[in-house]
Amino acid sequence: MTSVFDALPSCVVGAMNGDVAELRLSRPDKRNALDDTMIAGIEMFLDRLPAEAKAVVLHAQGEHFSAGLDLTELTIRKTSEAIAHSRNWHRVFRHIEFGRVPVVAVMHGAVVGGGLELVASCHIRVAERSAYYALPEGSRGIFVGGGGSVRISRLVGVSRMMEMMMTGRTYDADQGFAFGLSHYVVEDGTGLEKGLALARQVSGNAPMTNYALMHALPRIAGSDPDAGLMMESLMSAIASTEPEAQGRLQAFLAKRAPKVVRN
Repeated sequence: MTSVFDALPSCVVGAMNGDVAELRLSRPDKRNALDDTMIAGIEMFLDRLPAEAKAVVLHAQGEHFSAGLDLTELTIRKTSEAIAHSRNWHRVFRHIEFGRVPVVAVMHGAVVGGGLELVASCHIRVAERSAYYALPEGSRGIFVGGGGSVRISRLVGVSRMMEMMMTGRTYDADQGFAFGLSHYVVEDGTGLEKGLALARQVSGNAPMTNYALMHALPRIAGSDPDAGLMMESLMSAIASTEPEAQGRLQAFLAKRAPKVVRN
């Protein structure tokens, strides 16, 4: 049976798992280092998402999630070409951050450089205990180019990101969780199961709520308070007056919906 994902390059693999789409980085011999072909494959996957896909799980084959940018991509490059290369990453990662459906990243092993920039564009991040994080650009004589200066600095703070890049220091899964690089830490080998469970949970939300969280919330957070509050009022009104939202509210009031309890 043919799939909409059959045309993807071999370094990325796409598949449907119910209403959740899986995207697997598949360049294990290179520690899933990100090159132009892989970035193009990620974009092709996102462009080909079936209508029934309500969430995506991003994970990786082999011992590492991603060792970052394939540095051969930066050799003998004109400044104008290097700018275009970076802007291409920006476009594709923005497609993740402000895409049609939420993306859950499952991380293990190296989550380094461009690999960390990639997961920073995702909405929920699950780390196995083997995961470790680093931004070694300082020792390479380069600077982040995949949106990390915006997204990673928002997660961990400018000071922490500066220290990571200046020293090349490596942080483990528990430290990354404390800094905000992940939302969950799970045992090795269980990350994909957790990621799929979260994606299925998220896919059960009202579509307008997920849209508001992905598209409105980041912009509200980045705006001045008055504009943010106005945008919040508009988004709240749009979401709450959707027929699906009204149905869910009536179910809760009729005690047909579960209440929030402590896990």
